[in-house]
Amino acid sequence: MERRWVPGGPLDVGLALSPHRRGTGDPAWRKTLDGAVWRTSRTPDGPGTLRVSVKDGGVLGRAWGPGAGWLLEMLPAMLGADDDVSGFAVRHEVLADAARRYAGLRIGRTARVMEALVPAVLEQKVVGREAWRAWRWLLHRYGEPAPGPAPEGMRVVPEAVVWRQIPSWHWHRSGAEAVRARTIATAAWHAEKLEAAATSEELDRLLRALPGVGVWTSAEVRQRVLGDPDAVSVGDFHLAKIVGYALTGRKTDDPGMMRLLEPYKGHRHRATVLITLTGLRPPARGPRMPARDYRSF
Repeated sequence: MERRWVPGGPLDVGLALSPHRRGTGDPAWRKTLDGAVWRTSRTPDGPGTLRVSVKDGGVLGRAWGPGAGWLLEMLPAMLGADDDVSGFAVRHEVLADAARRYAGLRIGRTARVMEALVPAVLEQKVVGREAWRAWRWLLHRYGEPAPGPAPEGMRVVPEAVVWRQIPSWHWHRSGAEAVRARTIATAAWHAEKLEAAATSEELDRLLRALPGVGVWTSAEVRQRVLGDPDAVSVGDFHLAKIVGYALTGRKTDDPGMMRLLEPYKGHRHRATVLITLTGLRPPARGPRMPARDYRSF
């Protein structure tokens, strides 16, 4: 199936879809040499593969599998068609420069909770490489092949019932320890209710009622699922330091970050995205944290 859509303003397709990529080699996300972005998803109608490319001033979406129609219907929303930037007023020069440079930034929404929640839980309190290794292993072991002519190795995330049934030794082989495994399995029991949440506030309440899901995980999920431009990833290991350094020249903590972001209330997540895109980082004071390997424990 195929759909052509013309956005109503500047749009950077790569920026809109990049939050759904979980490291290099993500089996559910791929960018090919022709510039097209491929994504897989388990839609309400079943598994689907989506290819998004820019063509003749518009966006061309092609989709395969039982979920193809649903993916094409959601294509504008995924690319930020519902993202209202009208209330975003820039108060810092560094943000003004970033907003001009990345005028095509839009925060899209996928409306699929589990495929955002599982990798977010895997990323809790570990370095990205460790989480992405587990994500790849689990999708290759329990996901299903992507429908259509998707790039080799692409997989569709498992159904909720599958996440509930993964044995402990396979969580261990993936590199995810028992705490994160239990959090994902517990969330999978409530998947139907989570997927039905209509607002960011409702989804936040449901997510944070689950053992092992806190402020950071909830924000990471709501940014992607509902395109919440105000969901700040409080508790992130790096974000507060980056925001403080970019806006004041000094590192800060989470309360300090939230004070700095107060003028952007309603668009605080958008502000942090623009700040990270500037590439400004405080000077490194030590070696990078290594990726642990629970498989050897």
